[in-house]
Amino acid sequence: MNKTIRIATLALAALTLAACGGKGADKAATTTKKEAEKVKVLTLASERIAKSLELSSTLEGYETMNIAPSITGHIEHIYVEVGSRVQKGTMLVRMDQTQLNTTRINLASTKTELDRVTALKASGSVSQQVYDQTKAGYDQLVETERFQNENTFVKAQFPGVISAKNFEDGEMYTGAPILTLTQINRLKAIINIPETYFPLVRQGMKVDIVSDIYPNQTFPATIEIVYPTIDAASHTFQAKLNIPNGNEKIRPGMYVRATLAIGEVDAIVVPYQSVLKLTGSNDRYVFVNDEGTARRVAVTLGQRYDDRIEIIPIETGAIKAGDQLVVTGQARLVDGDKLEIVE
Repeated sequence: MNKTIRIATLALAALTLAACGGKGADKAATTTKKEAEKVKVLTLASERIAKSLELSSTLEGYETMNIAPSITGHIEHIYVEVGSRVQKGTMLVRMDQTQLNTTRINLASTKTELDRVTALKASGSVSQQVYDQTKAGYDQLVETERFQNENTFVKAQFPGVISAKNFEDGEMYTGAPILTLTQINRLKAIINIPETYFPLVRQGMKVDIVSDIYPNQTFPATIEIVYPTIDAASHTFQAKLNIPNGNEKIRPGMYVRATLAIGEVDAIVVPYQSVLKLTGSNDRYVFVNDEGTARRVAVTLGQRYDDRIEIIPIETGAIKAGDQLVVTGQARLVDGDKLEIVE
């Protein structure tokens, strides 16, 4: 009797476990199955717009020179301080003159020897080989004296302002720059432009520079160089701006915005609220309907027109006219979600 009861009890437990397992599996299947998200879409079309780009950059001196002589020794005297304005040819630093003075003594001796050999050669008393050797030694010392003179009495190569001073008189020169000379009456800036506009940007185009320090004033600039390659990571190319600064109101290191008018272009302009921002960064993206599936497309923002904004796909061709952009319900989506299009 007891044996029969035990068998019945085990059978009942097995049936109970099977039933529970089946319900758990059904529940798991129900949990993992996600319904299609209901969204509204907008069919994109290319528009012709008057295009201007606003790009940020930091100003630099058009020329910057680290004053670092090519000879070693003590610094005898520094003629300038930080903030000193200098012209081209202004004396900046005088280095230890020992090497230069020794070279000048050897040069004078060799010049005397060359004059003597030249006279003997004219009378046929020395060979051409002796003359050539003496002349070569003299020419070498002339070049050495020129080099040492330039690096002992160091002069400014362009007009500018002393922006750094790292040594004092009498210190041993270690090879680090003694001074930094920066040109400020003419500046430059490098701007990064989306690759989409590469065919439209040309050398000589005019650019307006604006600084928050002078909000009601613009400073004219010109594109001096358009760099010939595209950065594969950022899909941008660089252009160098030449910025006259005769009144010296703007200075190297200032943050500025450069506005470049590039004429009319074909662009994709979308409702501003359709563009999403990645949490914790400034990355922007949108969703498009890809045969009933949400496809996330990374974009950069272009020019804004009231409640609409131009978008530029980071990956060329990732979004185009004719695609269906999700404009309602996009905040709930993740890449690959199934979509149900509603009117």
